[in-house]
Amino acid sequence: MAAIFSNQHERDTNRFTEIYKRECGVLSPRAFAHRIWASQGLVEQIGLYKVLNGHNGCVNAVEFNSTGELLISGSDDKQVKFWDWNNGKNKYTYDSGHTDNIFQTKIMPFSDDRKIVTSGADGQVRLGQVLENGDVGTTRIGKHQGPVFKLAVEPGSPYIVYSCGVDGFVQHFDLRACSSSKLFRCSPLPGDQKTRGTIGLNAIVMDPRNPNYFAVGGGDAYARVYDIRKLQASATSQLDIVLTTFCPHHLMKNSDVHITGLAYSSSSELLASYNDELIYLFQKNMGLGPKPMSTPSEDLKNMDSPLVYCGHRNSKTVKGVSFYGPNHEYVMSGSDCGHIFIWKKKGCKLVRAMLGDRNVVNHLESHPHMPFIATCGIEKKVKIWAPDGQITPPLPIDIDKIMESNRRGREEHSRVTLSPEVIMHVLRLQGRQPVAFIERRYQRGDTESDDEDAYFLSNNNDEEDSTENGSQCIIN
Repeated sequence: MAAIFSNQHERDTNRFTEIYKRECGVLSPRAFAHRIWASQGLVEQIGLYKVLNGHNGCVNAVEFNSTGELLISGSDDKQVKFWDWNNGKNKYTYDSGHTDNIFQTKIMPFSDDRKIVTSGADGQVRLGQVLENGDVGTTRIGKHQGPVFKLAVEPGSPYIVYSCGVDGFVQHFDLRACSSSKLFRCSPLPGDQKTRGTIGLNAIVMDPRNPNYFAVGGGDAYARVYDIRKLQASATSQLDIVLTTFCPHHLMKNSDVHITGLAYSSSSELLASYNDELIYLFQKNMGLGPKPMSTPSEDLKNMDSPLVYCGHRNSKTVKGVSFYGPNHEYVMSGSDCGHIFIWKKKGCKLVRAMLGDRNVVNHLESHPHMPFIATCGIEKKVKIWAPDGQITPPLPIDIDKIMESNRRGREEHSRVTLSPEVIMHVLRLQGRQPVAFIERRYQRGDTESDDEDAYFLSNNNDEEDSTENGSQCIIN
């Protein structure tokens, strides 16, 4: 306890120093706000600020608008909600038109928050437009064969959006003409003898410094970066023209891991979260080129290694990963243990861990201008977090046990890697729709359970659980 008060005293001293500099004119108000927001002392005091209730299913997506005044959310109930999050009120709700779970919601820039693009488990990409009378019209603007977990909006563009699906396709949409085009289907990299067929995609992000570049990740260990100009030049042939790739060197020949989440920092660093592995931060000079399998081992030894963030577990769901702070000074992730993990980007030190969900935290979104965080997971709630000034330990007392349990789970977990063709064949025999590496798990014994319609990665080897749940597809 003495250590806690000692750290608190040090944080208070640092804050008074910053306040003194601001009052003397040494720091501008903007610089002062950024310094306070990025201070570790403030991050260590983040706690629960608001709980937004209203959805009737797991909440899979949250996003602040450009000013940060509004928050939108998408859920398994197929509804999109606009929140006055600071007052904890739902401003309005509209039916998205999806026939299955919503996985992503994106507000288009410079649209006065009137155009919202959504994607979901039904493979649809839909546009919702808020009309002058307050009604919302929805239109399907694209379709994938299988779920679409993520969308990416071209920075600063009110018209251009991209989607990626487990069918391996990346699609480009221009809202001015309501047109869509398939850019390419993601395929195994040259020299990859273990992977067959298509690489299903879970994540797509745009480089904020160069909107011509975007990165995708999915069914293997490689984050691929593309140049949209090269893809558009060969649009008729839909060639998979990779600009460069990123991968931790020890995972390059590992076919048992895949990427669930990606994020670009404001300085074009690429953050990648791996299923049942760790989180890695790549600098631009760590690219392996379009043919990483051909990179000589000596060259790999001379390359810098990415920063590594550990302690969490990412196994059950398709989790995102994100940055926090005015200049992205921190890295955030949810975990299967229900905790939110926040690391210092430099040094990879875990500075805050807090319980964010009774089951799993899937998605975290940072406020664009203030030290607030929105999170969602298996519960039917959106939660808002902010520094609360309370003197509490930044890490749970049992954090070592939590992290050790997550580590053991990662190491003990065994995965059977099957090609998409084999999985689709088995699913057809089971009389189910093929959904690549995901499944829908219904908790029929408890109709009020928050994870009733949750989507989980299909890695269940528990025979007892599988016999009780008839909707499981067991692959031996």
